Amino acid sequence: MASPPRAVLTIDAESFAHTPAYRTAGGTVADPDVGPEQIDRLVETMAEYDARGTWFVVGELARDHPDRIEEVAANGHEIGSHTVTHRHLTDLAADTRQAELRDSRESLETITGQSVTGFRAPSFDIGADHFEMLAETGYQYDSSTVPCRSIPGWYGGEWSIQRPTTADTIQSGANASIGELPVAVMPGLRLPLTGSWLRFFGVRYTIAGMRWLARRGIAPVLYVHPWEFADLPRVEGVPRRVYVRTGAWMWRALERILEADFEFVTARSVLESETDTFEPGAAPDN
Repeated sequence: MASPPRAVLTIDAESFAHTPAYRTAGGTVADPDVGPEQIDRLVETMAEYDARGTWFVVGELARDHPDRIEEVAANGHEIGSHTVTHRHLTDLAADTRQAELRDSRESLETITGQSVTGFRAPSFDIGADHFEMLAETGYQYDSSTVPCRSIPGWYGGEWSIQRPTTADTIQSGANASIGELPVAVMPGLRLPLTGSWLRFFGVRYTIAGMRWLARRGIAPVLYVHPWEFADLPRVEGVPRRVYVRTGAWMWRALERILEADFEFVTARSVLESETDTFEPGAAPDN
């Protein structure tokens, strides 16, 4: 019997406090560190379905919850970086951007004992020197591009490549040593399969898109956040869309996705098999 197609479930491990929606809101709550408490159940749920994934972890979350991130790594998941503070990179000076990349990678490696070679930018926000800076700070691949249509006020419109590739094929003059793993979008419609779009359009939309991409030979790359699985506190100024179908609905959706006929693997393993980015023997034990 043929092996099932592969898919990549990535978890952007950040708290509700790290989201731009909370940071720019007028209201506050006493403890916005919502989301990390969902990590244990996420690890358990993925284990039930024999699913491995890639966790792009914010350094501040790892600092405050090191035991949880150690447990993620101990369960066979790949650890990647999501910066130290989850600030948008293009808002920062070059030396601060470099510190966000370098310090997050080094701290995650110290906590987990695992090589950290992958990166995802907060809100997929990257600048012209992004790939060069990744190479300078010790990374081997990125997953910060979304080949979707332009979404006013969000992102999109910059990228079109949907398959694993190297940075120089998507940005002229970029460092060819850096691999790029684009996030999955629905063919034709060109909207992401996950993030808010999973909660807006429903799990059948996401699974249909996964199957459509698989028929084209593309491993769909999905993303979720731990805070999406929590009962979020109501905060004045946080848009209503942030609260749509969070909590229990997301747990049911995750199980439906993991039940689909896919093998869930790490981001790095897909890049290793589909690009020449990595040197033989250089991969961590994922």
